[in-house]
Amino acid sequence: MPRTDAVLRDARLEDAAQRLGPTVVKTAVRQAQERARGGAIAPEDVADAAVALLPGTPGGLRAVLNATGVVLHTNLGRASLSAAARQAVQEAAGPTDVELDLRTGVRARRGRSALAALRARVPAAAAAHVVNNGAAALVLVATALAAGRDIVISRGEMVEIGDGFRLPNLLESTGARLREVGTTNRTTVADYAAALGPGTAFVLKVHPSNFRVTGFTSAATVAQLAALGTPVVVDIGSGLLAPHPLLPEEPDAQTQLRAGASLVTASGDKLLGGPQCGLLLGEEALVGTVSRHPLARALRVDKLTLAALEATLTGPRTPTAAALSADPDRLRARAERLAAALRADGVDARAVPSEATVGGGGAPGVTLPSAALSLPEPYAAALRAGRVPVVGRLEGGRCLLDLRTVPPEDDGALAGAVRSVEKE
Repeated sequence: MPRTDAVLRDARLEDAAQRLGPTVVKTAVRQAQERARGGAIAPEDVADAAVALLPGTPGGLRAVLNATGVVLHTNLGRASLSAAARQAVQEAAGPTDVELDLRTGVRARRGRSALAALRARVPAAAAAHVVNNGAAALVLVATALAAGRDIVISRGEMVEIGDGFRLPNLLESTGARLREVGTTNRTTVADYAAALGPGTAFVLKVHPSNFRVTGFTSAATVAQLAALGTPVVVDIGSGLLAPHPLLPEEPDAQTQLRAGASLVTASGDKLLGGPQCGLLLGEEALVGTVSRHPLARALRVDKLTLAALEATLTGPRTPTAAALSADPDRLRARAERLAAALRADGVDARAVPSEATVGGGGAPGVTLPSAALSLPEPYAAALRAGRVPVVGRLEGGRCLLDLRTVPPEDDGALAGAVRSVEKE
């Protein structure tokens, strides 16, 4: 049996130790040695086996191809960062001027350029602040403005935001008191007005972004609520900064602020297409109060998030925007080309029409016409287990790989993953 130190001198393993760390490489070597002791491989093949056992990346997360047809898939990390944002993250990984003015050499405001970029994208906002996710933005607002006071909210907007977390529990954890008004399906401006009093901190309007209520319904508008004279906080959820032609019912920050909202909270890793963060936009005095609260320090974002956010706001079109605006005819043509090429290799592949969704708790009920590769059902599990995992969906006893959520430049990798399953 070759000695461990002798195997570690293999050039491939020395290089891997620099990339992945010596502990990871030693573990792979010991596993290969155990296989040799058990007779599964020859002793002279230990180095080769150790190389084969090495992970592809230093971390436990693996890059996957999202072929689910869900543009913002929560289980897959929601928005994919643009090439500009990825480059910004890489450049910010070392020492940066995140809190230093290089001209004067004195301390500067953290994230100043990212906040300026955010205000530029939402001109109606006099000020902006960023925290680590959308829920944190709302919790910070409630803590800073409503601890020991009342938040007036419609019963129809007491939502569960996912993974068992419910909005009422989050808000009550801040020490605020919730004053529920109206009914599940109808809440008028008069209902809000009747609940206001000396103890009211603000009126909260929450966009029910992960479900729809239809039929006999009524809801007060932001403009109507603003006319009551009490601050209005609007949680738009999905992070749309301006109106989107494909999502006419999805609220956006610019419109809500112009309608009279005092503050708007939103997520950065949804329709904005950026990193996970929480956006807070609105009146300068209120944003200042919230950003100076002690909890803001615990919820602040790191330099990598700030870098990715700024590049998302100022850079080219994001993968999220590209997926939303993908042309259905081009998607169909891609599916037909891929299916024909795979059939030539003996794969039971078909090009079929499909319906994609926005996902990420945004635009419920909105479907996006798409096209998919249809494969036999067993491909679903096999593709997830591949060297480059591909996540599709099962529908009608077939595995569908929806191309709306697969960038065109990844078609080759997608086809390669399918061919790898066929060879096995």
